[in-house]
Amino acid sequence: MTTFFNRVFLALFLYFIIHLTALHKLGSSVTAQEASLPLPRFVSLRGDQVRLRTGPGVQYPIEWIYQRQYLPVEIIAEYRTWRKIRDWQSTQGWVHQSMLSGRRTIIITGKRRSLRSNANAKSAPVAEIEVNAIADLKKCPNESGWCLVEAKNINGWLRKVEFWGAYRDETLQ
Repeated sequence: MTTFFNRVFLALFLYFIIHLTALHKLGSSVTAQEASLPLPRFVSLRGDQVRLRTGPGVQYPIEWIYQRQYLPVEIIAEYRTWRKIRDWQSTQGWVHQSMLSGRRTIIITGKRRSLRSNANAKSAPVAEIEVNAIADLKKCPNESGWCLVEAKNINGWLRKVEFWGAYRDETLQ
């Protein structure tokens, strides 16, 4: 009888060891996939209530609550499912990855800006856009210093120095 229980125990023990090893390998492949994305990189906030924490986990206190969906942020570090972000005012903290979206957006800085019909300072303005307005980033071709953005279904060109949410040398097609 004791031999039977020893065999059952050994079989269960091996079963759990094999499955734990498989889960560990699965977890490692997910981490490797996430690590393949470059740092830093721009993303946006998925919801209109995003808690910024002092550290990577729910045990850390909430430092700030963002209340602006699609606000552009820059991911500057990663720890498991947590992302350390920085906003356009240089505020930094940690948010869960589920609160971030790959949607590329920008925020207008400095003063009211003119959206241009072409990537040229002398081209006709198609609209004015207010400071702190958020727009979708559509493309930034050939390191030209200009990007096509869309705000309230209006497309226009802005110079990269007129907004925050794209790198100076970034090309986006």
